[in-house]
Amino acid sequence: MTPIESIFVRHRNALLIRGQFTDIYTDYYLHLMEQDIRHPAVLDGMLKDALAVFALHLTARPWAETIAWTANLRAPRVNLFVTGCSLTESLTGRIFTDDVREPDRNFLYSQTTIEQAAEPRLSTLEVAGNDPISWIAEYYAQSEQRPARCFRLPDEHFALVAAQPDCDLEWLEALDESAVAAIPEREETKLLETRRFRFHCGCNLARILPILGNWRDRPDELFQGEDQITIQCPRCAARYRVTREQLENS
Repeated sequence: MTPIESIFVRHRNALLIRGQFTDIYTDYYLHLMEQDIRHPAVLDGMLKDALAVFALHLTARPWAETIAWTANLRAPRVNLFVTGCSLTESLTGRIFTDDVREPDRNFLYSQTTIEQAAEPRLSTLEVAGNDPISWIAEYYAQSEQRPARCFRLPDEHFALVAAQPDCDLEWLEALDESAVAAIPEREETKLLETRRFRFHCGCNLARILPILGNWRDRPDELFQGEDQITIQCPRCAARYRVTREQLENS
């Protein structure tokens, strides 16, 4: 489990959220190895950064939210998907490269589901470039209605600094990587909470089969003469083999 600390920076009225992501990355690579998935280095780095940024954002939000982000990118033409929840202490993600709609700009789609809420909260924003680290400022300005900045630090550490009411905005805008790393030593701080996350989807065949529900009445079209097919989890790309009998009994 990877601990993510939420720290209040007194006198600056800002929230510092930070974590070291080696353990999450280890789980991520074990998952790729088990599923025999190999990503190009550039896409792999983008998904890892997205997982880190997303975990920091989850920690900044209330516990009972399940959040999913999909970044639809123009070049490379891919969808980056990450999702997670603090209550389950888990997050997961994957890369879509097949049949991806080519946008004229890069877009980030966010869906937030709150327990007992009737409908999820949806937001869409245009983002510049392909670096998830830079998307945070745009996302917080539009969706959170407050300034925030994200930083990639040495040794797989990441940090998010988000404004609170009466924040010292000049200080926030002047921060760089070294200044963020030194906040606990240079500023008066208070640890508010620590959340823990792992790379874990929780999918299994019983959860995957309902995806094929529309095919139950026309299995011949689905199986194309084969005894079984392979389908992927839409959240983590894990592969599952499905037989006709399993589909009929689902």
